[in-house]
Amino acid sequence: METVPTATAATAEDFSSSSSSTSPTAAISRWKYNVSRRYQHLLDKSVPHVLHRWVVCLAVVSIYAIDPEYSDGPTLPTRGSDEFRPFVRRLPEFKFWYCVTRSFCIGFVLTFFSAFDVPVFWPILLFYWLMLFTLTMRRQIMHMIKYRYVPFSLGKQRYDGKRPSSSDAMSTED
Repeated sequence: METVPTATAATAEDFSSSSSSTSPTAAISRWKYNVSRRYQHLLDKSVPHVLHRWVVCLAVVSIYAIDPEYSDGPTLPTRGSDEFRPFVRRLPEFKFWYCVTRSFCIGFVLTFFSAFDVPVFWPILLFYWLMLFTLTMRRQIMHMIKYRYVPFSLGKQRYDGKRPSSSDAMSTED
């Protein structure tokens, strides 16, 4: 009995063989498969080279950050009274590097096209950002509420040291 390959499950043999089908869809899917294989191969080869990956990422970010129209950039806190409370991330370093580099490369390429230079009314942009933040951070916020973690100092208990009780004060007077 002969088995017939299904149309939903594409294998490497389907894409790599030079079949007689010359339809544009088959050619495009074959090209997309070859490009994705090469891209994944390059990503797999870059995994052990942590320093080189971050140097490339830093170069992309520095090229992207050079903006002649925007000379006064945002500044980081420089006072000693500023508090640093980072969230503990459970994100592998490679995935973080990959997402950062990919987003900066896409942003860098999109700056060359005027179609993506859309003026936005700032209250709408702020509302959009708040909606995205709440939708993406819902799970983390629920976790923080469940374990009573508050990332700011309002309402937190303060422990200033051991306060002497009234019985300890009486015993020292004797």
